[in-house]
Amino acid sequence: MPSLQCRIFLFVLRNRHLLRFKLKKETAVDWETSLPEVRRSAEKSAKMLGKLPKDIEASPVAIGGGLLAEWIQPAQAVKDKVILYFHGGGYVLGSIQAHRGIVSKFVKGSGVVALLFDYRLAPEHPFPAALDDSLAAYRWLLAEGVSPSKIVFAGDSAGGGLCLATLLALRDQGIPLPAAAVTLSPWTDVKNTGESLRTNARLCLAPANSWVACSKHYAGNNDPGLPYISPLYGDLRGLPPILIHVGGHETLLSDSTRFAEKAKAAGTDVTLKIGEGLFHCYPACAPLFPEATQAMDEICAFIKTHVGK
Repeated sequence: MPSLQCRIFLFVLRNRHLLRFKLKKETAVDWETSLPEVRRSAEKSAKMLGKLPKDIEASPVAIGGGLLAEWIQPAQAVKDKVILYFHGGGYVLGSIQAHRGIVSKFVKGSGVVALLFDYRLAPEHPFPAALDDSLAAYRWLLAEGVSPSKIVFAGDSAGGGLCLATLLALRDQGIPLPAAAVTLSPWTDVKNTGESLRTNARLCLAPANSWVACSKHYAGNNDPGLPYISPLYGDLRGLPPILIHVGGHETLLSDSTRFAEKAKAAGTDVTLKIGEGLFHCYPACAPLFPEATQAMDEICAFIKTHVGK
């Protein structure tokens, strides 16, 4: 059973309308037709968690081709070990600004600097724009002299799926892979066939039908089952060690369990952690409740193990 702190946090999330003195929950936003409104609301909410600790700074950097990024780092940090961070948002939301605070937790806990980049979003830029930008960001790190053995990929939600798809593309192109990868609730099946989409529908905090709309926006005219869109359907041999954290009550639970099972069968070193009774990307909420803090500690220890202390 989740801790008391976690249950209080969940109660607040489920009953935000009461805190605004409203008896009814707000009507769900249509992700098909009101994407600008969804983006504004998401950015506003994310910025509440976006403040950087006093000892962590954000330094803008331009990557070739107009790709924007930021170093999230302690002051005067040496960039010989790097977390390449893939932000979430269903491929249609998310930004550097919205994820600074989350990424700073990885940096502070592991002592490893992070490169957080803005890939192009759908539907304005459907697949393969996000994948192309991710490959460009990794190639830029290599060109800057960072060894693949000192790079760890990390991503949340759609960013977790993009992180895994990027591994497949790098392997297929013969480019040296990073040392390891960490994903929080990765979206590995953009076809949305997982059983938990049905069984956890009433328990999940994610907006209803959001995955269906995001899938259409991102896949565009492409088959959503293509491995570079949905890594679950790819050949998972030859990948680096992967750590997956997922909530037991979220609709994307099956995306993690099926990916982990298939990757293990292919010989990949995969560690799957299921937070019983917990929600989408819950480790990002550390240190608000014990389960999130423990998960973030495990993630940071995993990162340190694979890039060296």
